[in-house]
Amino acid sequence: MDIYDHPTFRMACQQFDLVADLLQVPEAERARLKFPKRSMTVALPIKRDDGSTQVFSGYRVQHHLTLGPTKGGLRYHADVTLGEVAGLAMWMSWKCALTGLPYGGAKGGVACDPHKLSAGELERLTRRYTQEMIPFIGPQVDIMAPDVGTNEQVMAWMMDSYSMHMGHTVPSIVTGKPVGLGGSVGRREATGRGVGYLINRTMDVLGLDANKATAIVQGYGNVGSVAAFSLAKYGVRIIAVSDVNGGIHNEKGLDLWKLEKHNAEHRTVAGFAEAEPITNDQLLETRCDILVPAALERQITDANAHRIQCRILAEAANGPTTPEADVILEQRGDIFVIPDILCNAGGVVVSYFEWVQDLQSF
Repeated sequence: MDIYDHPTFRMACQQFDLVADLLQVPEAERARLKFPKRSMTVALPIKRDDGSTQVFSGYRVQHHLTLGPTKGGLRYHADVTLGEVAGLAMWMSWKCALTGLPYGGAKGGVACDPHKLSAGELERLTRRYTQEMIPFIGPQVDIMAPDVGTNEQVMAWMMDSYSMHMGHTVPSIVTGKPVGLGGSVGRREATGRGVGYLINRTMDVLGLDANKATAIVQGYGNVGSVAAFSLAKYGVRIIAVSDVNGGIHNEKGLDLWKLEKHNAEHRTVAGFAEAEPITNDQLLETRCDILVPAALERQITDANAHRIQCRILAEAANGPTTPEADVILEQRGDIFVIPDILCNAGGVVVSYFEWVQDLQSF
């Protein structure tokens, strides 16, 4: 379908077709499992702080409704499109099925740069998006959660807007909320901790000594930073990290607490005094034991897959490795891949706990 024409959706379809062939899924069932059940596109006119009005595009895709209500994050990013959201929603369906959760997959997004919006503008944007989505969401219909560019505060605004419409408090409409509003302790860190846990188990399987291992993390946001700290607690030396502004490298290991202070002050890891600058491309190809792509999709491609120098590739991001790169890595046979739908599933697992607790007011 042309409306979903985006590299992320095409990539998800490639992966689906490969597995469907292996499982001999009947042709009549493939279209039902591949294409989203429901897609929404909304215009979001928002008054800016200077008095002007700007219209943003918002999306929500509910991929599969058979297993239960749909579940998936809401991202704020300048490059969000319907096709990207559709691909991410499909991956969520697979992730929920893999972990045994009673959800179908969904995803939402608004095409905006949240760093260029004030807190008031973000609140107005979030509340308007929620109002437009009210006919299509609900605790037994579709439950949202944080994703790229969104956080606990955004979830609190969504919950408040939905609750005002319903006339009573509905904490189970979103997960990833502040604990004081019905959120679960540890939800913010759940995805990153899950990444660290799975890597540690994989090191045990492969016979790698954590105290002698090195790791590189691409994408030092909520998931990447928590994964880095989690690995450090196991004894792994973090030698490089990056964010949208660039990367840093120190072969002797980064002091994560000092880096955390620098990141809080400057809102970037770039410029950290105790490391050398490195580009994202260089970072991905630097020798290490553990490579953790925790940024956006399609970071490891057929152009760089043959230059990846790690023993464990832990896909903390959604879809960081293209199907073409997967083929190259499989042919190489020297890299153990923890696939994204398992590697980053900690977040949705704890979201399920939060949702159940909210439904029971427990």
